[in-house]
Amino acid sequence: MGLIKFLFNTSVFAAAGSATAFTLLTRKSVFAAVPPVSDDAFKAAHLDTFNPNRNPAVHDRCVRRVRLDKIRPDLLESEGGLVTQFCRGIWGGKGYEAQRRILSRYHESEKTAHQLWSPEALANSNYEVGTQITDHFEVIQKTPERIVMRCGDSPMKRGVRETDGLFDMEARVLKDEGVVEFALESYFFQGLGKAEGITSKWMDMLHRVYTKMWMETAIWNCMK
Repeated sequence: MGLIKFLFNTSVFAAAGSATAFTLLTRKSVFAAVPPVSDDAFKAAHLDTFNPNRNPAVHDRCVRRVRLDKIRPDLLESEGGLVTQFCRGIWGGKGYEAQRRILSRYHESEKTAHQLWSPEALANSNYEVGTQITDHFEVIQKTPERIVMRCGDSPMKRGVRETDGLFDMEARVLKDEGVVEFALESYFFQGLGKAEGITSKWMDMLHRVYTKMWMETAIWNCMK
């Protein structure tokens, strides 16, 4: 339980101080059925290149819906404003603080000075294609409703990697239902060599806890 306690102590959930409180705070974020990667031409092309051995992957999608009247009006007026603010809330918020500090300690240097490192830079970036984050993420696609990042290793490693993945942040206005649907979709795989399996149930559980933390802190950044 050490990692979970560490994340709690360095995040907004420290105020809650218990697994029960965490469950209550994140109860509206749910893991939904994932669409086939083959349905998304952009993702399919990426995987064809960087997962040449068709290794198994961890693929999940966390979804949270928020009523439109709870969202900041200015974010609904500009094209791409909502998903950009959602993205800022993930990387510049308390949910990423623990990992940001760890990566900064080991990877921030003159070589990576062009990347985003400080909470201020992460909270104000427009996350255009090519933006690199804490030597672990890079924006590879941006549309008015989604921002997709490559992850798993340093963005300076351009070819096939030992560990690789995609992280998709989405914010879609569903006017007929009067809600905004936020989603975080992850796809992790081994690029080099032939993988025997995927991550353990323990690692999968930690990933899901972390995803819910990101979702909640990011959505707070978009609300009135």
